[in-house]
Amino acid sequence: MNFTKKQIERYSRQIILKKIGVAGQKKLLKSSVLIVGAGGLGSPIAIYLAALGIGKIGIVDKDNVEISNLSRQIIFNTSDIAKNKSSTAINKLKKINPDLQLYSFNKNLSKKNINQIAKNFELIIDGSDNFRTRFLINDYCLERKKILISGAISKFEGQIYTFNFSKKKSPCLRCFIPQMPNNPDIDNCEYEGVLGTVGGIIGSIQANEVVKEILKIGNTLCGQILIVDTLKLTFRKVKLNKRSDCFCNEKNR
Repeated sequence: MNFTKKQIERYSRQIILKKIGVAGQKKLLKSSVLIVGAGGLGSPIAIYLAALGIGKIGIVDKDNVEISNLSRQIIFNTSDIAKNKSSTAINKLKKINPDLQLYSFNKNLSKKNINQIAKNFELIIDGSDNFRTRFLINDYCLERKKILISGAISKFEGQIYTFNFSKKKSPCLRCFIPQMPNNPDIDNCEYEGVLGTVGGIIGSIQANEVVKEILKIGNTLCGQILIVDTLKLTFRKVKLNKRSDCFCNEKNR
């Protein structure tokens, strides 16, 4: 593929980076990422991935925009209240970057539809707000050997996990949380609260991890959890080992 003059100008600050260059930018434009959730995490993730030039982006979210979303879901504004999140977010991304293939999935993920939705995306980002969806995405990516970048936020803290299931040594979400919680459909933000900027911080890091995984640059988070405390302003990595009794070990399947 050859860049147009406008594309060279648009991506010039990335192309001059030695670890990206022309070849790296072409990889980004040929890549495909599915974002599950257009909320506090999905909003900054989508904005940055579109701006960076991720060539194909899909957004899954059946919810409509509510006024309580606006403090942290920065892709939306007051005029978007009552509109569907995924289609509204996609329309915003078209204005940010017209180069891209953009797809809206106005539905909830389920065992019946996840393969139909996700099969044509090489990398999945989990920005969902409930454990039922998190476990579904984890198990699907494990089965299909896809890269999964998952984030979670609550109150003043956030976590990021990268699972690269093309690597046999990669742990999975079940290595960290073996059992689904008693209330898997609860939105922690609704019950515990969250500072809006936490979603921006964690979502931006998730977007950054996407670039690293696609271009195979920097140090991967695979096998670690990044924990961010915005009140103490601390960033720490905790090693996440693959559990011998976990489903992600082939001998247990």
